[in-house]
Amino acid sequence: MKFKSNRTFIAAAVLLSMFSLPLQAQQVPGPEDATDNSTIVYPASYFAEFLPVSVNDMLNRIPGINLAMGRGGNSGRGNRGRRGLGSGEGEVLINGQRITGKSSGGRDQLQRIAADQVDYIEIIRGTSGDIEIRGGAQIVNVVLLDVMSTSSTTVEVQTDRSNDGKIDTGGQLSHSGQSGDLNYLLHFEANPRYNRSRGREFSYDPDYELQEIRYEDSVRDELEYQVSGNFGYRFDNQVLQLNGLYETRGDSPSWRDRSIHDLVNDRIRLQREDNTSRRYSWEIGGDYERDFTGAGTYRFLFIVNDREFRFSRTRSDLIDGEREPNLFLDDLGRDRERIARTSYTFNVAPQQGLEVGIEGAQTIRDNGLRMGLDIPGQPSPEYANLVPVAIDNSDSQVEETRYESFAVHNWQLNQRMSLESSVVLESSAISQTGDVFNSRDFQFFRPKVDYRFDITPSLQLRARVEKDIQQLSFSDFSASTDYSDDDQNTQAGNPEIRQEQSWRYELNLEMRLPNNLGVVNSQFWYRDLRDLIERVDVSPGPDMLRSARGNAGDGKRYGLNLDLSTRLPMLGMPNALLTTGIRLRDSEFIDPFLGQRRRQPGSERWSTNVGFRNDMVEQGLTYGMFYSHSSNGGSGRTEIDIIDIEERIEDPFLTAFVEKKAFENFTFRLESRNITEGEYCRKRTRFLGATADGVVEEIEHYCNSSGMELAFRVSATF
Repeated sequence: MKFKSNRTFIAAAVLLSMFSLPLQAQQVPGPEDATDNSTIVYPASYFAEFLPVSVNDMLNRIPGINLAMGRGGNSGRGNRGRRGLGSGEGEVLINGQRITGKSSGGRDQLQRIAADQVDYIEIIRGTSGDIEIRGGAQIVNVVLLDVMSTSSTTVEVQTDRSNDGKIDTGGQLSHSGQSGDLNYLLHFEANPRYNRSRGREFSYDPDYELQEIRYEDSVRDELEYQVSGNFGYRFDNQVLQLNGLYETRGDSPSWRDRSIHDLVNDRIRLQREDNTSRRYSWEIGGDYERDFTGAGTYRFLFIVNDREFRFSRTRSDLIDGEREPNLFLDDLGRDRERIARTSYTFNVAPQQGLEVGIEGAQTIRDNGLRMGLDIPGQPSPEYANLVPVAIDNSDSQVEETRYESFAVHNWQLNQRMSLESSVVLESSAISQTGDVFNSRDFQFFRPKVDYRFDITPSLQLRARVEKDIQQLSFSDFSASTDYSDDDQNTQAGNPEIRQEQSWRYELNLEMRLPNNLGVVNSQFWYRDLRDLIERVDVSPGPDMLRSARGNAGDGKRYGLNLDLSTRLPMLGMPNALLTTGIRLRDSEFIDPFLGQRRRQPGSERWSTNVGFRNDMVEQGLTYGMFYSHSSNGGSGRTEIDIIDIEERIEDPFLTAFVEKKAFENFTFRLESRNITEGEYCRKRTRFLGATADGVVEEIEHYCNSSGMELAFRVSATF
């Protein structure tokens, strides 16, 4: 209790220091006017007084940047995975070029590029065939200085303190620069991921009489390493870019101590779980572009990646100080992806551009799951000296080969209106081998229309209609595990799962306030769903109840996002930035287990966030906070399965920071995460037989929290 009081005191001190500091009245310069009313340009001089270290530091000072970076709100689920490289959609360009990578995306790169290499930053609100990313709400283009030779090195050292007093250290090193026509970025990172959490569970009988209490103490000791490099070369109207990434978490141990208080039989059981996880991934991507002056542009892009993980879990009863294993699970997964895309862009008429091309992709998923139990039979040392148990559909390889032919037409209707339309013809073949042999072919037609109207230079209307096909998670095809449920060792796979399809409708109205004061945005979205993916019944018989992720018929989702990002000169804080947002959403489908119309899981009725930061320029000091919360209760927080019902309950989340610039190029940052010590809770109702029969067996109330964490970082640019 004393430790928790100390942590609360530290958090209170951080917050108090924010609001007890003197206010500044210095005026911040506004962005420059661009010839294109749909583009806002922020020169490097706009950020100079803030002494930024990286491009991300610069972006954080732009009102409404959360909208431009695509983080203004979730406009409906359906982006669980990107299908290949897609039609060029994204959010970040560097020198007008996107970074060809799925793991090494643009947002990560911006943290590694030094601010002193930036010439200006554009917020592109229109659409054009001249840029490599189209169809998104807005695009951020970071333009670097065009100099013959320059370089910059950024070093950061971080120290994290978890809720149990554990000190974990890490850091990162980035070196970027330009030498003639070659630009480059090299990055190394060691990211501490230590975590300790405590949980408790109360189990009741159907009459709500307390039967059992469980206490858990979990520890994960993990350190993630990452090495990446980006190289670009310009020559004779041509651009060549190569990107590489390798990351690993090595052999990361974790363990869990559990005490089970059986109130019915008046006894206490002790358990210990010893787990090991290993992850690695690598990715190579690149693109080549050639501009045929006045005749069009040719592009070729590719990505090759490989990701593998392995998680081994051994659960033991502690009897007289000795461990007696009762469960062994070994879960292996590997994902490989190879993508190539080629296209040609040219003008078909004044103010009209056309891009035509083709994309091919191969995606492979290897799944392997082994289980050992304390049952009669021949034990194996490879299964923690337990008896191997056969699992249906536990060993498989799923492979998809997909081809897309596409055409994208951009039309600048007049100075205030633009229209982008595209069509994609997709053909794919999915096969599964191993324990299950299955092969299927799919064809999809995916049109899209994006219309933009600048009602005034500061008021823009955007409308979008699109047919979307969701990327399947190939881990759903075979058996898996649910580590949050000790009573279910494995979950079934579904070889017959199909892609979720939807028609997506969006209407967006954005107003930029005068004098660079801020941005107000509203968005209404609607999703008309077909072959909705949720958990469905795959039971082989009435006495063998099983569920898996599958297609649950049709459904719909819709919602309203409201956002405000504004400076606060009216409060005497011209350098303060307040960002708020609220998401209102609803959904509907027929539950496959109960046959009732209800809201879809994972779609709570509302969520909100508030961010605040204030730059005290004369003192070189910045402080801020971020708060988020979402609704609890209701069917959107409830997942109904074949033998149980789960309801999720989450507390608000609050983080705060203080940052100080000193010694010209050093930055010191103290950050406090989860100040409210919010918990994740779950209420699970188990049934005798199927959920639809309504015969309750047990009710479980579980809560878990990692407590508050502190992080201290020192960074410098040379």
